[in-house]
This record gives sequence, C-alpha cells and structure tokens, in this order.
Amino acid sequence: MKILFYLIRCVLYLRFFFHKLTATGSFGRSRSRRESLAPTGQGNPVKAGLYRHYVKQFHESSCSVASVACVVNTLLENQGRLPQKPVTQQDLLNRVTAAHWKERMGPDGYQGRRGLPLPVLAQVVKASLEEFHIDYRDIQVVQATRDPSKAADFCQTLKFRLAQFESTGDGIIIAHFDQGSLVTDLNIPHISPVGGFDPDTGDVTILDVDSSQPYPYTVSFNRFYRAISTHYLHLFHLFGYGRGGYIYIKK
Repeated sequence: MKILFYLIRCVLYLRFFFHKLTATGSFGRSRSRRESLAPTGQGNPVKAGLYRHYVKQFHESSCSVASVACVVNTLLENQGRLPQKPVTQQDLLNRVTAAHWKERMGPDGYQGRRGLPLPVLAQVVKASLEEFHIDYRDIQVVQATRDPSKAADFCQTLKFRLAQFESTGDGIIIAHFDQGSLVTDLNIPHISPVGGFDPDTGDVTILDVDSSQPYPYTVSFNRFYRAISTHYLHLFHLFGYGRGGYIYIKK
C-alpha cells in the first residue's frame, strides 16, 4: 500500500511540475481570483452563514469534515437551532458513524482508504443532517459528465441551482472536484462548499477548506464545470474515485 501511495505522489508531482513549467492548467492565463472573507450581496442568510461558519480542514484528507461542518452549522443557524458552541469537526466525527468516516480520517484510513469519494460523501452528508435533526427537502448526489449528449443539460441545471442559491440560498452545493484544475496545487480529489455565483459573468466562488488557500476564490463557470467533471487519476480508481460532481441539499 505504501508503494502505491508513493507512486501516486510521484505521478501527481510530475503532472504538477509539467503544468508549472509549461504554464498550462491552473498555471495558465485564466487563474482563480482571490475573494474577501465577507460575502457580496445582502439578504441571503444562508450564503452569509456559509461564510460565517467557513473553517479549514485539520489535515490533508479531512476536506469532507470541514465542508460538512460549515454546512451543518449554517443550516442549524438558519433554522434557529445553532448551539452556543457551533458543531466542530471533531463533534461530527464522534457522532456520525456512517461510512466509517472517523476511521477514514485516521493516518491509515479505513481498509487503507482515506478521504471520501462522491457517493460516500453523500452518505455522510445525509447522516450528518439526520444526526443533528436538520430539516431538508432532498439530498441529491450528482455525478458530473462530459458526455456531449448530456453535458448541456447538466450545465443548465447546475447554473440554475447556482443562481437559485445566490438569490435565495434555497439549495446548498458541496462540490467534489479536481483541486489542481482550479488552483496551483496537485490534481487530487477535493471537497468544498460553493459560496457564490454571479449570474451575469457565470463566475463561481469556492469556499475552499484547504488551509493552503487562505481566502475563498472565484473561477469561471467553465473551469468549475471542468474541475467537477474531471476523471481523476486512474490510480485513484483503486480507492473508489471516478469523476467528481456535487452534493445538492434542497432546503
């Protein structure tokens, strides 16, 4: 298992330095733009709550925990039930047992697997909302696609949901994406909440929970779509990772 881990790291770094030397990928012209830690616009308590409860992951594989903590506290606050001390990442791991989440965050993972593929993320999101008795209408796990016959409908639905979130906060999106497609980092599966959308420009704001990203950042819709629809490195398939996508929580 350690040999496989080092092989994956080697391939990731070779790809990283190739993009850096050739000024391609996230090192190209269309780079992400850093945003402030305050949301733009008024009258959207859900969006403001996501910024207020935005936290950083506690180690390299815990992006799912930080993302879900942000969403859980936002929804608890929105429903008037936020405790005096907000739910911490450790609270989540201690109380939510779905998918061996806590074990997956350990140094050896669960059966050698760390982090959460998209379907497993859906399991822990649902279990977290139920554990904290948060009301919701629906949770959908949406696998991204690059099939030309399906991509247009996929993007149209995603844009509609992003615009709805921006205007009313009615649906929260947790993105599962290739981080190196958006920022100058390794091309690894990553998880973070969406924090905003500009319907005029199509720009998407990511509340990236990685501690190496000190601020949220904005990317074009096309780059966001490419990042969530990336087919992860083939070696990641051994750990259950295929393409990215998103979790859609309908309030």
